[in-house]
Amino acid sequence: MDAEALLDLMRHNTQRIRTLVAGTSDAQARWKPDAETWSILEVINHLDDEERLDFRVRLDHILHQPGQPWPPIDPPGWVTEHRYNERDLDDSLASFLRERQQSLDWLQSLGTPNWSRSETAPWGGTLSAGDMFAAWVAHDTLHLRQLVELHHAYVEQLAAPYHTQYAGDW
Repeated sequence: MDAEALLDLMRHNTQRIRTLVAGTSDAQARWKPDAETWSILEVINHLDDEERLDFRVRLDHILHQPGQPWPPIDPPGWVTEHRYNERDLDDSLASFLRERQQSLDWLQSLGTPNWSRSETAPWGGTLSAGDMFAAWVAHDTLHLRQLVELHHAYVEQLAAPYHTQYAGDW
């Protein structure tokens, strides 16, 4: 695994996320294409909670707390429990950026961790520290795609009754 390249991607993903949120109005930040799809505001708050409550905590667990119970998480439940869509976008983004910087600093401080160290996951199977770190970086890309899709869907909604087909296949 090229941990330095993944760490570099994480740094750049932070800026990509910031850029995809820049200039978003309050209405667009809260807008949802349908009841099951998250808003931009919900995505940003999810990323913030994932930084604080999931990836960093669980990677630390694998590396430094072998055999201990896994910290519980509930990402889908946090959306309503933490009232993501009622928050302020600028504050939410600032919180994510602070947490991400703490994560980057923490990851850098690890030096050369044992990426092959693994733990039995509560859902079965094993998960290595390398798996967790790779998933953390991949998680960013999933939500970068989601943010782009939300922007595209918002354009389509604003353009109605006109269509965007001339722009190309989506």
